Amino acid sequence: MLTVDVPVHPKRERNYRSGFARVRSGGVLEALKLKPSIILEAMTHPAWVIEYIGLGDAPTLGNWAPHAGNGVSKAEVINFGRTQTPASAQTWRDLERYRRLFPRALVVKGILNPADAVRAAEIGVDGIIVSNHGGRQLDQAPASLEALPAIKAAIGDTLTVMLDSGVRRGADILIAFCLGAQFVFFGRPTLYGAVAGGLPGVKKVVEIFRGEIDLVMGQIGCPSLDQLGPDFLWREDWAQNR
Repeated sequence: MLTVDVPVHPKRERNYRSGFARVRSGGVLEALKLKPSIILEAMTHPAWVIEYIGLGDAPTLGNWAPHAGNGVSKAEVINFGRTQTPASAQTWRDLERYRRLFPRALVVKGILNPADAVRAAEIGVDGIIVSNHGGRQLDQAPASLEALPAIKAAIGDTLTVMLDSGVRRGADILIAFCLGAQFVFFGRPTLYGAVAGGLPGVKKVVEIFRGEIDLVMGQIGCPSLDQLGPDFLWREDWAQNR
């Protein structure tokens, strides 16, 4: 998967207001100096501290250093991640090269423009993910659901169309299916579940979504996901509704 929805670092003003900061490599004591609130969190959740120490540092790209082989250090891995992402110099020519070099399924994440979707299809990618990266990058960017219909109309069934960003309810998934998505991602709700309750919290989020999907399917009278389509959505031209 090639991510193209963060070409440059955004100005996340909420992070400035809240004092958010990434934990730098340097151990637990250095991390705890960031904010007094972190010390309080550590005292309240000692299991988190134990897990943190077990990882050897904050859960960042550097934790993958032992798996990189060839004696690659954690600092080298972290520096690679910081220098390579975002990739502001990335162009369509890079995608063409990736397609030539990579023989397996290739997906581009971050498409919001129908013309870009068409070009990706012409290059030969196997799928695209309509995404604005959770709405955290560009305030004026359209919602993924808003961009999806035009993109689907432009490329039809030439490749797999998926959707990401802004999915907070099971109904959001069903709406995306009605608009032509074949797969839907939701990340932030599962992260909320992980923070609140670890793996059981994530499982609870999935259960909630599954229950909401079943409920809405029953409410709209659709017995199977493969029967979903635009007819199940309310249209501005009310005379054309079911």
